Amino acid sequence: MQQVEDRWDEAITKRDQYALELVLAPQFIGISASGDVVTRNQQIAHLFVKNEGPQSLEQKVVSVRLVGEVAIVNGTYVMSWKGEKGPVLEKGIFSHVFEHVRNTWLCLNSQRTVVAEETKGAVTEKPKAKRSGAELPMHVPLVYKGPDSSQPPPAPGTNQPPQ
Repeated sequence: MQQVEDRWDEAITKRDQYALELVLAPQFIGISASGDVVTRNQQIAHLFVKNEGPQSLEQKVVSVRLVGEVAIVNGTYVMSWKGEKGPVLEKGIFSHVFEHVRNTWLCLNSQRTVVAEETKGAVTEKPKAKRSGAELPMHVPLVYKGPDSSQPPPAPGTNQPPQ
């Protein structure tokens, strides 16, 4: 399956319509990391838009599961393209579903998820969650926490937190 993924990489990098047609099934559906859904014809047409789309694509197969004439391939990818703020390097994971047809594998479905994106050498990953300074692991704002609270105490005889 790595050879099939390599042919896909090469077709994208060289903007080779015929090579991409030999990897994508006519009923192909691709879901990009940004959530865009494209068909095979849209994917192929995207090759011909000047200064658009990936300049390079490198996919590495991590696992393959065979179910009859269907292969489910999971792996990692690195894709680069020219963004508005300069060169972009996107790293992520993918899932591809292939069907074995006439001695070749054709991709029916593709889905990508971004793990990290670098622009002009600056890494922009998801920020890590800040650790709370609260005594308990969970803090609900606007709830009275006793005499040290910044909230006014609830009225006597009520169970409602102050608003």
